[in-house]
Amino acid sequence: MGRNGSGIMSVRSDAGRIYPLSLVRLLQDNRRYQGTKAVSEGNRSDGFRPAFLDPDTNIVYPSCQADGRLAAVHCLEGLPDELVVSRDEAGHVLEAKPGLIAGFLYGGRFYSREEALRLSQEP
Repeated sequence: MGRNGSGIMSVRSDAGRIYPLSLVRLLQDNRRYQGTKAVSEGNRSDGFRPAFLDPDTNIVYPSCQADGRLAAVHCLEGLPDELVVSRDEAGHVLEAKPGLIAGFLYGGRFYSREEALRLSQEP
């Protein structure tokens, strides 16, 4: 793990390469943070909405389904084409732009999973 320019953690290889965001990575994160406020099911009732941050542009993309409706969890299908790295034969998104960060929108601000977890632990 390494810090990008925004101070948010991103996944890097030993050689410093930033990996694309994938469904596998989202599932790993969900398992890692299971039962905490760092996953959608744990913070939805507090008003957090799943989203993605592009640290290169500082643009936040709410998580959407393929048809554009807001998603209840992190969903790569609704990302704009310029953020999609690869798709399967049926056109489903497999990987998104390297460095893209899964987190949450809350009160008009983006929070990484770690930040959402820390915020929920504050008195």
